[in-house]
Order: sequence, then structure tokens, then C-alpha cells
Amino acid sequence: MDINKITNFFFEIATLRRLTRSHRQMIQEVSDNISDHSFRVAIIGMILANLDQCDENKVLKMCLFHDVAEARTGDANFINKQYTVLHEKEAQKDQMQGLPIADEILEILQEYKQRKSKESIVAKDADLLDQMVLQQDYFYKDEKNRKRWQDYTEKSLITDSAKKIAKQIREANPFEWLYQLKKDKTL
Repeated sequence: MDINKITNFFFEIATLRRLTRSHRQMIQEVSDNISDHSFRVAIIGMILANLDQCDENKVLKMCLFHDVAEARTGDANFINKQYTVLHEKEAQKDQMQGLPIADEILEILQEYKQRKSKESIVAKDADLLDQMVLQQDYFYKDEKNRKRWQDYTEKSLITDSAKKIAKQIREANPFEWLYQLKKDKTL
């Protein structure tokens, strides 16, 4: 067991909290980072895995690790990906080398990338649903831009549960949870 490698990996993944999401190029008022995103995707993924009756543990691992390589490659948006070759697989391999979880995580990340298993599809749907939540939040007062971004994102969803949730997200007020809490607590 290489304690130094493990410790350095912990510090590397800690840098994800300082890596602002690349959609900031198009959206001025964003504050989320890769670490925040992965946390939200994991929660969404666990719920979707439960709804779709697949391996929650595997989905959680896919969601937690799906963007870890961005500590080395950066977060490339749609525009960046048109002109840049990311060596994501190499970054993942280099990051995991020497970790006791390396083989398992690299296998899970490969499965996630291939999108053939139910778990990988659910994990990707969780990633996309997080995008829709952010789009709803960022563009709540800008219906035209919100609709365009969400139309694009929603087309990529696969599972029925994710599609149902996406429809609800599109109609939701991002502050409704707060209004409901206030209402429930004042009864």
C-alpha cells in the first residue's frame, strides 16, 4: 500500500473544488465547480438507480469518479471539444496508478464511457439531469435560453425515470422546495 500515492490523490481530487465548470464561458453568473457537480450527480444517480432497479453501488462509483480526470484535463465544454483532444483515459490511468481501488475504478469508468450497461446509462442520465437542474436555476427568468439548453440536454436522456424527472425539472421553480418548507412549517 502506497500511503504517499493515496495522500497525493486526496489532494489532487481536492483541487476539483477550485475547477470552475467550463459553461462559465457562456453563462456569466455561475458558481458551481467539478466537485459540487460530482456530489449532485452521485445523489441523483443513487435515486435513479433505485427507480430503475440497478446496482446503486456501481452507479454511485461511476457518478463520483466520472469527472475526476478533469483535475488533469480540465473541464472541456462543447466548443472546447471541437478543437482539443483530451487524453482522459491516460489521465485516469495515471491518476489511479498505485491506488488500491485502481483496477475497480478504471473498469467502472470504462463501462461508464461505453454506455452499454444499465448502470452506465443511469449514471449518464444523472449527469444530464444535474445539467438540467443547473439550467433551470441559471436561466429561470430567461425562458428562451433555458428551453434551448434543456431541449439539447433532454434529447440525450435514456431511462424513463430520467425523462419523467426532466419534464418535472423543466416546469419547476428552483425555489419551490423553500416555499413548501415554509408552508409546511407554518401549518
